[in-house]
Amino acid sequence: MNPNLDSLLPYPFERLARLIAHDPPPKNRPLIRMSIGEPRHSAPPGLVTRLKEALVDLGRYPTARGEPELREAIAAWATRRFSLKPGQLNPDSQVLPVSGTREGLFSFAQTVIDPHQTPVIAMPNPFYQIYEGAALLAGAQPVFLNTFSETQYVPSLEAIPADTWRHCQLLYLCSPGNPTGAILDLEFYKKVLMLADRYDFVVAADECYSELYSDETHPPLGILEAAQLLGRDSFARIVVFHSLSKRSSVPGLRSGFVAGDRLLIEGFHRYRTYHGCALPIPIQQASVWAWSDETHVILNRELYRQKFQAAETILKPILPLEIPPAGFYLWPEVPDDEEQFARKLYAEEGVLTLPGTYLSRPTPDGDPGKNRIRISLVPDLNETCDALNRLRHFVERHY
Repeated sequence: MNPNLDSLLPYPFERLARLIAHDPPPKNRPLIRMSIGEPRHSAPPGLVTRLKEALVDLGRYPTARGEPELREAIAAWATRRFSLKPGQLNPDSQVLPVSGTREGLFSFAQTVIDPHQTPVIAMPNPFYQIYEGAALLAGAQPVFLNTFSETQYVPSLEAIPADTWRHCQLLYLCSPGNPTGAILDLEFYKKVLMLADRYDFVVAADECYSELYSDETHPPLGILEAAQLLGRDSFARIVVFHSLSKRSSVPGLRSGFVAGDRLLIEGFHRYRTYHGCALPIPIQQASVWAWSDETHVILNRELYRQKFQAAETILKPILPLEIPPAGFYLWPEVPDDEEQFARKLYAEEGVLTLPGTYLSRPTPDGDPGKNRIRISLVPDLNETCDALNRLRHFVERHY
């Protein structure tokens, strides 16, 4: 067995299952799950239709590089979305489809890490657990950049000493952040890319929440857009991951892409020819439709906007609640130990949330997940309001 498997901590939802194992929810009301970031809005009808039409193509093996039509649709979308120069993102050499960002983010680390060099992979804290797992199984040491409210939930680059940066081979970023919804700005990207040049590491930007934002006139800045503004037109040392899971509410489609530095993309493609995660042709055809259509994405954002407005009305009177500018999570501080709060809320109200420390790690400067819970606003509006009202009654009753 790979000895690095012993370094993996239990996955957050495995820990959650153990936490609630002996406390069944009330029988007189339905359970509402707000623990996992699994979108539950209806899939766009146009995407479903295209998927059905494309099922005749099940007789072909897909290639690791993907169909030209898909790569062209992705490059066209990224160019529109991030105001890139025409032709700046080459669909033939700078774009690859992946089976959702989870698969791509994990396997990318296995491609770029040299385990013989005492490697470090840096990541925000709290974080998507795939970053840590990818680091450990690639033979690297995870290093955590805390995101506290005092710094607007932006990763603390200054807290990492120079000697650690010298060993860094890969930095994961997430903007908008999971679970905070924080958006990284141009000045932050400038500092990151200067560090990458100085210490010779790769930046992998997870932007799977980039299309869920509150202000229609100010979409979140992406790392490719930032690189262009900083005069880095070749996207050297940069790759970005996007997905249809959140954008189009199709987590079961497992469709996304990676784009950026052509040398990194070519190396990743070589890895993927053996890795065996090529997207089935019908999924690629449905994805072409999804990346080419914005109407369903605008409607999707409006649904989340309504739920955030409801959360502000229902919860602000009883919790120190910050409404994030993007994403679909609430990350409130709670008046108790986060595990006990989540466990009792589940047992008494039938609302399942995720303790913040299941997404974070303790550091000398503290644990950003302590006394926080993550609430995923993924049910429909009525169910979300029901859950938030139950949460309010729970807090009023106990605290």
